[in-house]
Amino acid sequence: MKIRLQKWISQSGVASRRKAEELILSGHVAVNGEVVTELGTRADTNIDTVTVNGHLCVPVDEKIYIALYKPEGVVTTKSDPFDRPTVMDYIPADINCYPVGRLDYDTSGLLLLTNDGALAQQLAHPKYEITKTYIAVVRGLPSKESLSVFREGLMIDGRRTALCEVEILGGKKEPNATLRIKLHEGRNRQVRKMCDAIGHKVISLKRVEVGPIKLGGLQKGHWRKLSEKEVALFSNP
Repeated sequence: MKIRLQKWISQSGVASRRKAEELILSGHVAVNGEVVTELGTRADTNIDTVTVNGHLCVPVDEKIYIALYKPEGVVTTKSDPFDRPTVMDYIPADINCYPVGRLDYDTSGLLLLTNDGALAQQLAHPKYEITKTYIAVVRGLPSKESLSVFREGLMIDGRRTALCEVEILGGKKEPNATLRIKLHEGRNRQVRKMCDAIGHKVISLKRVEVGPIKLGGLQKGHWRKLSEKEVALFSNP
């Protein structure tokens, strides 16, 4: 059966379809030893071989869905040229999957991994507006006015942020405040930049929810497979 290379690569657990397109366009993908850069290229699962950076890709039928509690000081990639720890160091080598989206190097919390390219695209694409919830400890206590500006949108990197939710948790007399922040955008270091914009630097940041999936009682550095019910929630929000 012939399938598009993007689908082949995502079903192999190497990368999402969007990332697979980038790999193809940049000349990292070969079919039967010949580099291919056309996105419409198809390969036959019965007779062709596909490699990414020289590594063989084999599509798999079993879909894998994993929730990982990412620690701080870990990069959200399958490998790192600077030899830093990656999220894949916490997943058994025989489980072929890839991270969906990113968490900053110094941010901890819930990260999803899968070999399901369609779901990965749904989670990562802005049009689906998947809500992510963060717990941020910030310096000082934001005023009502600052929180209102935060919710309504503020300028970071030359663009205004979308509407979001923010509330202060716990007591309000501590030198540092704990905020619960819900947003559906996923810009680079967005939460940290938004907090900087209202004058309250982030001390620590943890993501506790991605859409309907919660971090719950998962311990840092540990992972679990999502239940069928949890996976179904993405199709029936």
